[in-house]
Parts: sequence; structure tokens; C-alpha cells
Amino acid sequence: MTKTYPALVALALAFCATTASAEKIKFDYWYGLSGDLGAVLAQTCDRFNASQDKYEAVCTGYDGYELVVQSAIAAFRAGKAPALLQSFDAGTADLMMSGQFYAVTQMMKDFKIDINWDDYFPGIADYYSSSKGEMFSMPFNSSTAVMYYNTDDLASVNMPVPATWEEFGNTLKALKAKNPSKCAYGYEPSVWVDLEQYSAINNVALATNNNGYDGLDTKLVYNTTSAVKHMEDIKGWLDAGLAEMKVSAGGMNSQEAFSQNICSFFFGSIANHSSLNLKHADNLHWDVGMIPTEKAGERHNSVVGGASLWVLAGKSEDEYRGVAEYLKFISTPDSIKFWVSNTGYIPVTKSAFDQLTKDGFYAAAPYKGRETAIASLTATEPGPLNRGFRLGSMIQLRAEWLSDVQAALAGQMTVQAAYDQSVERGNAMLEKFAKTYAGKTLP
Repeated sequence: MTKTYPALVALALAFCATTASAEKIKFDYWYGLSGDLGAVLAQTCDRFNASQDKYEAVCTGYDGYELVVQSAIAAFRAGKAPALLQSFDAGTADLMMSGQFYAVTQMMKDFKIDINWDDYFPGIADYYSSSKGEMFSMPFNSSTAVMYYNTDDLASVNMPVPATWEEFGNTLKALKAKNPSKCAYGYEPSVWVDLEQYSAINNVALATNNNGYDGLDTKLVYNTTSAVKHMEDIKGWLDAGLAEMKVSAGGMNSQEAFSQNICSFFFGSIANHSSLNLKHADNLHWDVGMIPTEKAGERHNSVVGGASLWVLAGKSEDEYRGVAEYLKFISTPDSIKFWVSNTGYIPVTKSAFDQLTKDGFYAAAPYKGRETAIASLTATEPGPLNRGFRLGSMIQLRAEWLSDVQAALAGQMTVQAAYDQSVERGNAMLEKFAKTYAGKTLP
């Protein structure tokens, strides 16, 4: 005969109930930020997990955007993809066309979470939205490209901050004449800065169909625009010693050369602002300016960079509720201030930027200068040629540009030949992408 002990049974049942109630609903979140920025992103997960007791974001960092996107694709095929994926701007068209996502506007509506989508800066919202204005992914770590300059060096030659590329070239000449031994411009090839931002700011086409927004039958055309001359100017500065190649393979990249007061200029993301503040030579005094234009007074908005958060298909309602709560959490004023304070990225909404400005956030170091990125992104209302680039296989397109430009800078071909080749090969990639989705249209 089996005996039962009511007190023990009650205790066991109470324990099970307590355990069940304490068990959080988990969802996977994969991100591509690494280093100091990746550490801050991990803190957003910790802050969210500590803020409530129902959901747990299981956050996994990867070494770069390309790796995390490739890993997510492989995991999706195996049925093991995360619920939330941080994907960079270059992956937008590919993810849109895959259809394997849960649009954030729809998800937040389904879970009755109120988000003012009109509050997002147009230059940011347009990049991640459909042609009908539906935002597919949640803007998160947003940035744009800016010009970093040494204020002491500019003052030494009595030159203003260059507003045009002609002025920039003249400034390099003056700096080298003043101090021949110092690097005036630490250059590092960047398709995002040298081609994409250049094209948007100067309102020239990178591709047909309004840079791919109007159809899959898109062709690259940047080998026929002023972008060619711009790259020829860069090569001319390098050949004349007015600029020096500064890449990691050579022992020091352009940001490092600038931070150690070796070079007077470099171009990069506004997200670099935070790391420069944390680590730079004691004798370096610096500031931030907008990227120069071809013609004085003819500036258009720059385009957003960084990444957004995509909710992937095939997950449970509980997981989606957890993701929705996380996205709600990072959209709060406190979370936005934490994020922009510790990274260098810009606030993605107008109200957040206005509040930070009102609070004096941008009035002094270490945050002074970051508002330049907002001024650049909002220089004009985004038009057909500067709202972004909706190109399939953009990761591969960027890699082809870099390979051919490196060959041109090494003297193996002319800049025009390099651009012709990268356009020809890129168009073959775009044609293949269009065939993959034959019969479909861009959302």
C-alpha cells in the first residue's frame, strides 16, 4: 500500500507553481555589433530583462553584420533562426524580398502597442519602409557619415571648415605646405562614404529606378556620374601626397591615425564619435562637420547607415509578444538616452532629438558635435535620389566596388575602368537577383 503525505504533496505543488510562474518566456536576438558598441547593445538586453519578469531576451553577438545575417539565413533554413535580427542597411532589399519577416508596424498593432511612426525622421523611416509607407523593420542603431577634422591644424593655416570638395582639396594643399611631414588626410576606401553618401548628398543617381525603389529591373549607373571624378580626385590627392592610405592591413586605419593626431582629416560614421572621445591623443583637438558637396549651397540630405531590427517569421505568439515588449522598451525616452549616450548613434525620432537638445545634451563634450549628423540627414526632405538604395545583393555589390577601387588606387587600371567594371559585374548580380524573384515586385 502506498502512503501519501498531504503536507509534502502541497509543498511540491507550491514549488512547481512557483517555478512555473518564475519561468520567463524566452526569445532569441542575434546582433552584429561587436567591440565596445556590441557591449552596450548587450546592456540593452540586460536592462530589458531586469525591467520585467515575464520575458527574457537571449542575446547573442556576432563579429559583424555580414556574419550575423549569413548565420541567420543558415539557421532559418534549419528552422533555428532567432526571433529578432539586427541587420545592416545593405541587407534591406534581400530581407524585404524574402518575405520571411513580421512587419514591425503590423506586429505592434497586433499587440496593441502604440508607436508614433510619424515621429521617425523621414530619412531613416524611408530606408526601412515599403512603398506604401509600412515600416518593415525597427530603426535602431542609426548613423550617417560625417567629416572629422583637427581644429588646431585648420587654425594653423587660417582655413575654414571646407564646405565643398574644391575647398577640401585646397585645404589639403595648405596643410601640407605648412607641415609637409604630417598626414593631411587619412584615407580608407569606403563605398558607403565615397559613393553612396556622395551620390545622395549631391543628388546624383547611383542606379536606375530611383536607386532601385521603383522596380527589380534596376541597373547601376554610377560610372556615368560625377562620382567618377570624385574618386579620381581622391586618387589624385593620394598620388600627390596630400592624402595617405590608412587601412588596418597597413597597421593603422583612418580613425586610429586621426585619433593619434597623425592625420588632420578622416571621414566615417557619427558612431565613431563616442570611441574618439574615449580614446585619442592628449594633444588632439577635434570637431565634426558635414561631408563637403560638389557645389556650394547645393546640399541634399545624406542617407542613413547602421542597422535596424527585423522580426523573423515562424515564431510563437509568446515570442512575438516578448519581442514587441523589447522594441517598446528600447523606444522609451530613457532607453534612447542610454543608447545614444553610450554609443554615438543618433536618436531615430524627432521628439527624442528635440528633448535631448532641450536638455542640453549636445551643448558640451562628450556629446557636442553629434547633432551634425541630424543636420546632415535632414538637410533636405528625402527625394527619389537620396532616400536610400534598394538594391539586391548589396553586400556583394559593395565588395565588388571595393575590389575594383583598390585596383585603381594601386595603378592597375584607371578609376573610370574600375567603375565601369564594378558596374558591369554589379549589374549581372542585380539581374540574377531579379530573376530569383521573377514575377514579384518590391513591396
